[in-house]
Amino acid sequence: MENQKSDILIAGVGGQGTILTGRIIASLAISEGLDVKTAETHGMAQRGGSVITHVRIGEKVYSPLIPQGDGDFLLSFEKLEALRWLPFLSPQGTVIVNTQELDPLPVLTGETEYSGGILEEIESKVGRLIAVDALSIDPVTKNARMVNTFLLGILATTMEFEKEKWLKVMEQEIKAKLVDINKQAFEAGWQFANK
Repeated sequence: MENQKSDILIAGVGGQGTILTGRIIASLAISEGLDVKTAETHGMAQRGGSVITHVRIGEKVYSPLIPQGDGDFLLSFEKLEALRWLPFLSPQGTVIVNTQELDPLPVLTGETEYSGGILEEIESKVGRLIAVDALSIDPVTKNARMVNTFLLGILATTMEFEKEKWLKVMEQEIKAKLVDINKQAFEAGWQFANK
């Protein structure tokens, strides 16, 4: 990642692990000697509102917020959230999205509705789309809270950090009793991306 920046936007709804995922990425980048800035936005997170984490990595990073149209990656744990935050992604960017439909607050309040064609719309606006029903993949089938580390495993294959370093940081950032299942989910994501 020499002389390069990597801007990652992580989107989900409250309780899906967006903040933890951002912390894992940031901790790994810091351990590799890179400059990192992060920012979080919580929209009624405890009630299923949007939670957005910006992670900016590079030799020198000046602002924690990713400017619109500048992001390299959008990691989204729910597909309507991916569509909502798409304007932050560069047209050459990559979207990694769980195809689950979880009614976020704008749907619950009637501000918007869950329409069809979301993945097609996303695909038409980005360089690469990786869409997967994470809930259908073991070990996420056993614990839906592992969607974040499964998708992180996919993202990790696109970055220049070794898999063992990701796993080591996960041991430091995740509660001990949950480390093993999170590692399994990460490994499943890594394998999914490399098949």
